[in-house]
Amino acid sequence: MTDILNISCYKFVALPDAPALRDTLAERANAAALKGTILLAEEGINFFLAGPAERVRGFVDELRADPRFADLAPKESWSQQVPFRKMLVKVKREIIRMDHPTIKPALGRAPAVSPARLRQWLEQGHDDAGRPVVTLDTRNDFEVDAGAFESAIDWRIAKFTEFPAALAAHRAELADKTVVSYCTGGIRCEKAAILMREQGLEHVYQLEGGILKYFEETDGAHYRGGCFVFDERRVLDPSLDTVPADQLPPGAL
Repeated sequence: MTDILNISCYKFVALPDAPALRDTLAERANAAALKGTILLAEEGINFFLAGPAERVRGFVDELRADPRFADLAPKESWSQQVPFRKMLVKVKREIIRMDHPTIKPALGRAPAVSPARLRQWLEQGHDDAGRPVVTLDTRNDFEVDAGAFESAIDWRIAKFTEFPAALAAHRAELADKTVVSYCTGGIRCEKAAILMREQGLEHVYQLEGGILKYFEETDGAHYRGGCFVFDERRVLDPSLDTVPADQLPPGAL
């Protein structure tokens, strides 16, 4: 049976009380015997949790009682075992490090495209205005090696802090195209889309919910391989099942 619920979720929202919130959420997560990671920063929250469904969803419901988190919409998948060994709650400078302080998603997001709409665009080969559509992978190179959208742009970055320099080097190649940035769950591609807009690219979108939401809401068409995740499952296929170890691509172990 696959009775362990795994969720991933993030939100960019001002959290000046992040240190105090860390203590509160650590107490709640441990009381519910959940495992995973919660990252907090002044710019927001990013978390990955696993446990029995009623406990995981109960934890999220408690979070939603705080108006800042009322609209949290976790991505869900299931597994036979908890893929985390412990529960960590940390305060960091950024919930996803970019080292580009002008990017403040809490002040306004870049436009997003839904998984269904992106699938439609990729199927027809252009967006609703007739512009060619390209997908831009904002993940680390080894994650891309586990799977990616067909013909996705891959700048082979080793860490997300390299993205701004890669964009500066390749910006001209994206002009006059509709660019959809994507990542595992949405957090990196959200910052990436804002940066591209800041750099003057007009037709830029982020994939709402990232690859995991694309898998959840579509049939996975136009995506090849699996999605690397940062837990003991390692790689998920488009049905959100764990890819067996003997089927993993090199470097995904």
